[in-house]
Amino acid sequence: MNGFVGRTATVAFIVLVQPLFSARALSAAPAEPSQPVESKLSFERHIRPILKAYCFDCHGGEEEIEAGLDLRLRRLMVEGGDSGPSLLPGDPDGSLFYQRIRDGEMPPRDKKVPPAEVEVIRRWVEVGAPTARDEPKDIGKGIGITEEDREFWSFRPIQRPNVPQFPPAARIRTPIDALIYAALDAKSLTLSPDADKLRLLRRVHLDVTGLPPRPDEIVAFLADDSPDAYENLVDRLLASRHYGERWGRHWLDVAGYADSEGVTESDPVRNFAYKYRDYVIRSLNTDKPFDQFVIEQLAGDELVAPPYDQLTPEALEKLTATGFLRMAADGTGSGAPDQEVARNQVIGDTIKIVSSALLGLTLGCAQCHDHRHDPILQADYYRVRAVFEPAYDWKNWRDPSQRRISLYTNEDQKRSDKLEAEAGAVGAERAKLQKTYVAAALDKELEKFDESVRDAYRKAYYTPGDKRTPEQKQIFKDYPFLRIHGGNLYQYNQERANELKTYDEKMSAIRSRKPFQDFIRVLTEVPGEVPVTYRFHRGDLKQPRDAIAPGGLTIAAPDGERLAIPENDPTLESTGRRLAYARWLMSGKHPLVARVLVNRVWMHFFGRGLVNTPSDFGVLGGRPSHPELLDWLASELVESGWRLKHLHRLILRSTVYRQTSHADAEKHAIDPNNTFYWRSTVRRVEAEIIRDRTLATSGALNPTMYGPAVRVEEDSVGQIVVARPKSPAALSLAAKREDFRRSIYVQVRRSKPVGMLRQFDMPEMKVNCEKRTSSTVSTQSLMLMNGEFVIEQSELFAKRLVREVPGDRRAQVALAWLLAYSRRPTSSELDRSLRFIEGQVEHLRSVEAAKSSPNVEVAAKSTDDGEKKDDVKDTALESLAPELQALTNLCQAVLGSSEFLYVD
Repeated sequence: MNGFVGRTATVAFIVLVQPLFSARALSAAPAEPSQPVESKLSFERHIRPILKAYCFDCHGGEEEIEAGLDLRLRRLMVEGGDSGPSLLPGDPDGSLFYQRIRDGEMPPRDKKVPPAEVEVIRRWVEVGAPTARDEPKDIGKGIGITEEDREFWSFRPIQRPNVPQFPPAARIRTPIDALIYAALDAKSLTLSPDADKLRLLRRVHLDVTGLPPRPDEIVAFLADDSPDAYENLVDRLLASRHYGERWGRHWLDVAGYADSEGVTESDPVRNFAYKYRDYVIRSLNTDKPFDQFVIEQLAGDELVAPPYDQLTPEALEKLTATGFLRMAADGTGSGAPDQEVARNQVIGDTIKIVSSALLGLTLGCAQCHDHRHDPILQADYYRVRAVFEPAYDWKNWRDPSQRRISLYTNEDQKRSDKLEAEAGAVGAERAKLQKTYVAAALDKELEKFDESVRDAYRKAYYTPGDKRTPEQKQIFKDYPFLRIHGGNLYQYNQERANELKTYDEKMSAIRSRKPFQDFIRVLTEVPGEVPVTYRFHRGDLKQPRDAIAPGGLTIAAPDGERLAIPENDPTLESTGRRLAYARWLMSGKHPLVARVLVNRVWMHFFGRGLVNTPSDFGVLGGRPSHPELLDWLASELVESGWRLKHLHRLILRSTVYRQTSHADAEKHAIDPNNTFYWRSTVRRVEAEIIRDRTLATSGALNPTMYGPAVRVEEDSVGQIVVARPKSPAALSLAAKREDFRRSIYVQVRRSKPVGMLRQFDMPEMKVNCEKRTSSTVSTQSLMLMNGEFVIEQSELFAKRLVREVPGDRRAQVALAWLLAYSRRPTSSELDRSLRFIEGQVEHLRSVEAAKSSPNVEVAAKSTDDGEKKDDVKDTALESLAPELQALTNLCQAVLGSSEFLYVD
């Protein structure tokens, strides 16, 4: 939007708030610590990982070994291939494999071995090419898994560390503080002071519920001088129904939640996907143990005995949970061009969602060959695929419409059948009358022709279509206007046609009394149909090779063991594969799952994870900044019975969480990126919370929970917006408007992301969102200044202030600060705001006076219709009284300020 309102809003921004860009660097991620090469080099620890990443594609990792050269063992390198020995220990320049790598001849592709790693290879050869231990006499196919792979930090068993003790001066409130303080103390750092009560109040409200505190909550908390006032606040917020909405959004990100199928241009809407979203919110609100939460999502159908009808609430909940496995984009029911590829893409994306959400690894690189960096075998990928293939049988596929379960009860079906029979009786009567009326109309029209035509046409008309002679078919062509039927009866007898319409209305009225047929989207297996999973050669589905049994990652089990899942569980009507796999993941013995989950929790509270790559705990991912803390949190989650709220309570009560975000020059010099958490970090809240917070501040927020998604649509300029009510009456009921519900209930269309949310980095759900970005770009400021949503909410905000403190401009400004920032304005902010409003009122009155002058009237008459149309939005706000419009401009500046968009 441009014009007057845009200009005045810009003035408001300049006068009242710091620039949006001022918080750009406040949430920067810490740099990863460098990993120095050990002085004692070995093939297994230092050389094999380089060769695995760059050379095994041709020399050992595949079934065919090029040039006869296998680089997987040191002794095989000495033996060499077709060109003779490849490694001469002690002689780098004479070692053929080193020469080729050094000269850039190998690998034969653009990505070459980095110079630093080439130097490591040279040094290793120079010192005699040592190994860490005796090499095996035999080696199987593929890359395999080594002792060094198992020593990698994320694949070691989780060990609960001892919590160190510190004196009272260290301000240790929880074991979290002690483990953080140990790292700080080693760097001569200390924890920062606690933030003041108002900052803590705002921080914990936004982190736990995603909504700002109400004025009465602010007053009550500030008045509470008890020593456990903050702890009680935390407990109240964790018990809030809004907790599930806030933390449900985090899980829906990694689940890849969307209300449409994607893939094709039609992007069909998933009308019943919202039930899974509601399941997530309810589960988190009730603090369902997280192991149960995950097991239900992976195998809820295997916990319910088929047939899936007459469902109890418990059974319905478990089936709804499997919507997690139905979140991948799916074009198999909407015309994807290659259906076999589309089916396998659904399976591949589902495995990606499961693995990135729970394992912190992306398995997709192992579809074609053993993973070149992480110890994930190609066979492992297909073992995991075999877990899901009985439900996702790509040779006997069920498209999205076939993967729904009706919620009709027996009573519903009986009532529906009865009403359908009643409607059918009315329909039979209508058909009888229509036949009579059409015959009468035909006879009347035939009276206009001589007898020979009448008899011939009548005989042809009443002869079944498949038995008509060529002459009879020709007579229809000769007299097309005599083709009378129910659809065009109104052209011959309007009265009779109207009478038949009353029967249609009766049938519609009867059918409208049928119980609504509701559905849930689920993943289930077809009993008795168990497909064989094959390993695809180089990932090509047209080249199936050996059959693969279901299982898990070899690296996740102890050395020499592997998760073996029976192909069929005789106690279940399904195969039971997903249930067995889910129980193994959530057994507490898996090295990855608990670490991955607690790392995500930490990330959402502190802006970054203890591992800053939340879905990559592999070799190319980040290393934990506090490995002992990560393992302590993981073991605590398991030992608490997988209670997420228990983990939240520990973090929220810690001194680490309560710290001020104020910088300290000495500490900053030691740890500029705050890697060791010596202070809190200023964070930009997510797109949905910006919108929700705006609605709450303006007083327009509709708190209705659950239910179908609020539609999105294109506005007049092609922007995707939340669909507004169509009737003027609905628009006037601001507190009850559907488009003013929380953002978690807004439809997520893959092809139509809401413009305002997308600008503030709401993820596009191509598969899932492992970690959100937080950008600061100029278009965000433009959206805050000119976006219809912000302008409308600013007006509602101003009207709320006038309504709650009428006639007192000073009190209105004070209330605006309390609602938006959870604090009172400083005297300087109050004075500047009052001067701004006064100046705006004076300016607006002068504009109003100028508009009423004869010259302005003449100019308006000479403006063409197109320009008048463009000014409609400006005029809508300019029509407000100058006092209210000035207050609206102030409110818009407040809603667009850095303090409103960020939390510290």
